Amino acid sequence: MNFEKTIKELRKQSGYTQAFVAEKIGVRQSSYNKYESGKSRPEYENLIKLSKLYDVSVDYLLENEEI
Repeated sequence: MNFEKTIKELRKQSGYTQAFVAEKIGVRQSSYNKYESGKSRPEYENLIKLSKLYDVSVDYLLENEEI
C-alpha cells in the first residue's frame, strides 16, 4: 500500500474527516486532501503528527515508498 492509501485507510478506520485530520496536524483541508490524492507530500513534522494521531510509526506510513 502506498502513502496516500495508507493515510486514507487510517483516517476512515478512525472515523475521522479530512477536515478533522487537517485541523489536528495544523494544515488546511485542501493541503491534506492533496496528501491523500498524491498531489503533495507532508513536511516531516506533519508526518510525525500523523503518526502520533494514528498511533503508528512514520515507517509504517511510508512503507513501500520509494526514496
